[in-house]
Amino acid sequence: MKCLILAAGYATRLYPLTENYPKPLLEVGGKTVLDRLVEDIDSAGKVDEFVVVTNHRFAGSFEEWAFQRRGQRITVVDDGTVSNETRLGAVRDIQFAIDFLKLEDDLLVVAGDNVLDFSLTRFIEFALKKGTSCTMHYREPDVGRLTKSCACEIDSNGRLIALEEKPANPKTEWCAPPFYFYTAPDAAKIREAIADGCGTDAPGSLAAWMCSHSVVHSMEMPGKRYDIGDEESYERVKREYRGITV
Repeated sequence: MKCLILAAGYATRLYPLTENYPKPLLEVGGKTVLDRLVEDIDSAGKVDEFVVVTNHRFAGSFEEWAFQRRGQRITVVDDGTVSNETRLGAVRDIQFAIDFLKLEDDLLVVAGDNVLDFSLTRFIEFALKKGTSCTMHYREPDVGRLTKSCACEIDSNGRLIALEEKPANPKTEWCAPPFYFYTAPDAAKIREAIADGCGTDAPGSLAAWMCSHSVVHSMEMPGKRYDIGDEESYERVKREYRGITV
């Protein structure tokens, strides 16, 4: 299994803090956000390579970070973009990494800018047990937040049946965080998804397409995630975060 870390965004809402420095390498509690994710995922013992897909502006910073963790197999992939206006979008970045490295593996796809108070090893175990592509979901009662997030519908058997990025009128209170597991056969469908008109900016668009073309199960998120979107949210997570506690 490969772990593909999405880190090609430009984090413009955090400027000037991230104008020349990638958001996943910001520190929370003495460790970078990315270190926390990699160390947790690596503890499952299921991932044989971490792939960080980023843009040209930040590739050097991630190369330096990877060199410091040279005991692990980490590959940094530069998608060649240089500005927020020219970015490929998350789904095209996934396909870019697949093509560049000729990947034919199961893929754990995670956003590189989230801090979690629970271990993602639970999600990995869930996905391997199901044997299908998988997502997670959590209850979000705030409609305002749902309209800015990724709302999803789950059936009684735990199967993802619909997902919508930033819905004007959310149909449920379930929200999908940016953590996905794609089986190798489903990962091979991503090029088809893009050609079929799948949205390419947000990673949830791929899961939305996939659940109508394959079996996708969803696990209820067992804890809390901190999404670092702007300076206020970054300061909040630095104050509140206490590590993996759930």
